[in-house]
Amino acid sequence: MAQVVLTEECMRLISQFESLTGAGSRDCVVDGRNERIIFVINPGDMGLAIGKSGSSIKKASDALGKRIEVVEYANDPTQFLKNCFLPAQVTDIEFEEGEEDDQSIAHVSVRDEDRGLAIGKAGKNIFKAKVLAQRQHNIADVQLVQDEDS
Repeated sequence: MAQVVLTEECMRLISQFESLTGAGSRDCVVDGRNERIIFVINPGDMGLAIGKSGSSIKKASDALGKRIEVVEYANDPTQFLKNCFLPAQVTDIEFEEGEEDDQSIAHVSVRDEDRGLAIGKAGKNIFKAKVLAQRQHNIADVQLVQDEDS
């Protein structure tokens, strides 16, 4: 299991996010490159985090001064990666043992029409998946693969 170390800033952001939305958060990544804060929220708290018509996440975004993205945590690495890529539809995930014994590489397949969505503008969605997969499940790398039958 990966060991997540939270900085003082992240702990402060998580505390603010939780008090603004009511959603529990277990991790936070400040992505300066893409001007956003990514929160990994507890399973089942997605509705609280987003709020009715996006009101909670907008309130938190205004209060914290950055765009906020949320990913629902899952104990299962496959489900967690699927959550990272939402709303893109993941069709398959295969894990390959990495160079180090305790780390693996995830090969993620998405529908052709969702490929751009999975990568994101300037690669920001694949970046999010890589960072979170490493922090939460000790996955060394996340790679998008082309479906053979397309």
